[in-house]
Amino acid sequence: MAELVYNEQRRLLFTEEMKKEYTLLMPQMLPVHFSMLRRVFEIHGYKAVMLTTNHRGIVDEGQKYVHNDTCYPALLVIGQLLDAVKSGKYDPHKVALMITQTGGGCRASNYIHLLRKALHRAGYDYIPVVSVNLSGLEKNPGFSLGIGMLIEMAYSMIYGDLIVHMANQCRPYEIVEGETDRRINKWVERLVGEFSHKGSFRPSHVRENFDAICADFASIPVHRVPKIRVGVVGEIYIKYAPLGNNNLEEFLLSEGCEPVVPGLTDFIIFKCDNRVEDHLLYGGKTGTYLGASVLAKYVRRLQREMIAAVRKHPEFRVPCTFEHLKSLVKGYLGYGNKMGEGWLLTGEMLELVDSGITNIVCTQPFGCLPNHIAGKGMVRKIKDHHPEANIVCVDYDPGAARINQENRIKLMLANARLAMEKAAQEKPAAQGKESAPAK
Repeated sequence: MAELVYNEQRRLLFTEEMKKEYTLLMPQMLPVHFSMLRRVFEIHGYKAVMLTTNHRGIVDEGQKYVHNDTCYPALLVIGQLLDAVKSGKYDPHKVALMITQTGGGCRASNYIHLLRKALHRAGYDYIPVVSVNLSGLEKNPGFSLGIGMLIEMAYSMIYGDLIVHMANQCRPYEIVEGETDRRINKWVERLVGEFSHKGSFRPSHVRENFDAICADFASIPVHRVPKIRVGVVGEIYIKYAPLGNNNLEEFLLSEGCEPVVPGLTDFIIFKCDNRVEDHLLYGGKTGTYLGASVLAKYVRRLQREMIAAVRKHPEFRVPCTFEHLKSLVKGYLGYGNKMGEGWLLTGEMLELVDSGITNIVCTQPFGCLPNHIAGKGMVRKIKDHHPEANIVCVDYDPGAARINQENRIKLMLANARLAMEKAAQEKPAAQGKESAPAK
């Protein structure tokens, strides 16, 4: 068994010896993206397991150790990790828990301390916690994010965004049930299999993959009948994680809708852009400014190439660039508004409306102040400029009844169906006027 090593602050470290013997448990947020991220960790010598559990017991487990007023995503993440430790599937003396830290002003930066407190109360002080961050926080001798690993993680993100973007526009219309999911699994396996091969990240090869992914999903037999398209925005964990939003995308599909979920790429560029804006507004280290600028430029280039591949298939909605998304926020919020999802959340709602997707579910953890300001707090302003916007804000917390959440969404969908019927009735009348002979 690996020896337990502590630093000067008495924090249990994840050592080189642990890297060889321990299994890293990682909570799930985006199923497709995190499947590829897990493979990246394996390529670099870590034993990683992505937790896919989704049951009420996770909430109950979280409530045992996390105060009910704490951010709901923290309760879920900690509950899922402790549920896994107690499940009997893993040797508690041979596991480490992985958790992200943004390093920003959101409470998410402090989840890691809540997790350690929960482990102490549950009697698992000997389980190390590994912070995954780009801010230089909590370094461990047995865990590091090298440049090669960061590049692979970036490609996992951009490939994941493209796969999900195409899949969401196929699944509601597929003729053969399950065909879309089969294509997803095929591409995840193929792409992660390439990561360890030399030349897999050459620009020309990446463009070939982008084109091949789009062409493959475009070949899925579909029956494109009119459906209500519903945008999903909000706090990053609740927006993406089925555990956090009570399987929202699955519910929307059951209601005959097409879910439209903005990708993770914009959030990553947003985080880099924040460092640039901070430097412009307040000054600071030039090295941080230059590093963030270079990384943002690199990811924006990947995003543009991904968008170019989608544009070759006119039947699919094309995502917008980060630059366009940022421009839409002018007159709504300043670029210094960055806590939580900051101005990006408002921008995602504006981009959806701008692209014709006027029905939006804004998911938010109850008590998340940044989300309530940049999300719920901006709805009136958006509707003032876009009266057609049909936005419902839904709170998620341990005490929120799923049936109440779904009923609120159903009310929004009822309004959407009325608007769709009205538009369908007005369209023939407008066409009739255009075709009438001039007197």
